Amino acid sequence: MNIYSPERKAAVIAKMLPPHNLSINEVARQEGIPANTLYGWRSQAGIATRSVDSGLKLPEQWSQEARFAVLVETAPLSAHAVAEYCRRKGLYPEQIQQWKDELMQPSQREEKAEIKRLKKENQQLNREIARKDKALAEAAALLLLEKKLKAFVRRRKRGRMTRTAGRVKLMTMVQEAVAGGARRSEACRCIGLSERTLQRWQQIPDDRRTPTPRPAPKNKLSAEEEQQVLAICHEPRLASLPPSQIVPALADEKRYIASESTFYRVLRRSGETTHRGRQKAPQSKPLSTWKATAPRQVWSWDITWLQSLATGHWFYLYLIEDVFSRKIVGYEVHLVESGEYAAELLKRSVLSERSRQEPLVLHADNGAPMKSQVLQVKLAELKITPSHSRPRVSNDNAHVESLFRTLKYVPSWPEKGFATLEDARAWVESFVGWYNEEHRHSGLRYVTPGQRHRGEDHELLAQRKSVYEAAKMQNPHRWSGATRNWSRQDEVWLNPERETLAA
Repeated sequence: MNIYSPERKAAVIAKMLPPHNLSINEVARQEGIPANTLYGWRSQAGIATRSVDSGLKLPEQWSQEARFAVLVETAPLSAHAVAEYCRRKGLYPEQIQQWKDELMQPSQREEKAEIKRLKKENQQLNREIARKDKALAEAAALLLLEKKLKAFVRRRKRGRMTRTAGRVKLMTMVQEAVAGGARRSEACRCIGLSERTLQRWQQIPDDRRTPTPRPAPKNKLSAEEEQQVLAICHEPRLASLPPSQIVPALADEKRYIASESTFYRVLRRSGETTHRGRQKAPQSKPLSTWKATAPRQVWSWDITWLQSLATGHWFYLYLIEDVFSRKIVGYEVHLVESGEYAAELLKRSVLSERSRQEPLVLHADNGAPMKSQVLQVKLAELKITPSHSRPRVSNDNAHVESLFRTLKYVPSWPEKGFATLEDARAWVESFVGWYNEEHRHSGLRYVTPGQRHRGEDHELLAQRKSVYEAAKMQNPHRWSGATRNWSRQDEVWLNPERETLAA
């Protein structure tokens, strides 16, 4: 086995490199070294193999390794040498330059592939967004259609004929839903119709059947039977009895003419159902409506529970509010509900507000302390007009109920309750001071109840209006219309009637 020095090995390897670029066989003949040994030296030196035989593949089909080898071989050559090299290898100089340009920009193809991938992903996202927007619009349109036709669809039953007016309404609603983004099939399914039925209605909206006389119901009383009912009711022995007693009396005689409701219907048609007797006729209690144009005209009061630390034990807050100004004019906390405590609180409130000689209305609900005999006597003594909520109507005393909600939802409200009666009274006293003098009430154009009660809101609201007008003159483009309404509310209604609300 021959041993070659590193110097000779390097010289032989140099012949395989540019500019010589000798093949393995040529170097083997010149140096007398086996070709297998030369192949090993070339592999150890990391020299790229020569480009593939041009007779086997076209240059466009060469691998990246072969193209890189060509670039390495032609890098130190002159233009004439490159031309000679290209003729020997079956290449064009332009191809080598193109390969060189591609090598100098290795990321161009990757960038193109990335851009193509991003475009495809963007298209997919746009299609997904469009699909979701369409589904969302359809859901909103169907929800609106369901709300509009909820009562109408509930009354309709499968197989029942729909009148012309109902057909027009249904077709209009379906068209609005389709315009809003819903599919016609889904809109028809929502209202319980088939698309074919809707198409038929659009072509022929009217019912083309000829009107026919409808036969009378089989259970309808004849004219003779109605006269018989009236004759029975006019009999002297039954003249004072209502139908609810006439029908059982006839049944005891083994006679049946008609039911009680039929008796009442015949009598009503004949005009014979007028109330009679000393018993008062049932009637609904009218709404307690009062209007206040100034303080000390209409008061409202109630009692609320204040939780204590002991389970099942409560303190009771008696509170009187002026409806016009929302000011708390009287309050007290006790251990029990009592008409005596309410009467004493009312007396102190009247004296503190100096409203003894003014006509005053006191509104309350129907609780036991509110209707106690002691309180009624005190109201008569102070010449105060009592007013009460309608039976089983919980919102006729809304002003005080709203005040109680404010009281129990302020941040300082003790969630666990009060330890003693003195603690409850001290907390209520601090709340009343804050509410009357610091709390800007939303129902009073955000002035405090105390300012409204003393008449100071006139100047405050006028000042706010001037501030807004000056700001609008300085920056008119910030207002598309008039400035905020700071006008004073000159009247306040307790339980206004519908006509008052509409006005």
